[in-house]
Amino acid sequence: MSDTKPWYLSRTIWASLVTMVAGVGGLMGLPVENLDNQAVVETILQAVTALSGLIALVGRLKAVSRIV
Repeated sequence: MSDTKPWYLSRTIWASLVTMVAGVGGLMGLPVENLDNQAVVETILQAVTALSGLIALVGRLKAVSRIV
């Protein structure tokens, strides 16, 4: 495996984070037994994708230098 990607594009990282949050939520008394982990991970990935696109667009619009 020679390809690299940022950590926030890793489904494994997001699935692990969702699992940890669900575990902590369960410990705190939140009902998490009906939680669909795959759906939550997909939703988070879509949100991260939209947010990174927005940041890229705003960054380019606010830039004062040309891209060469």
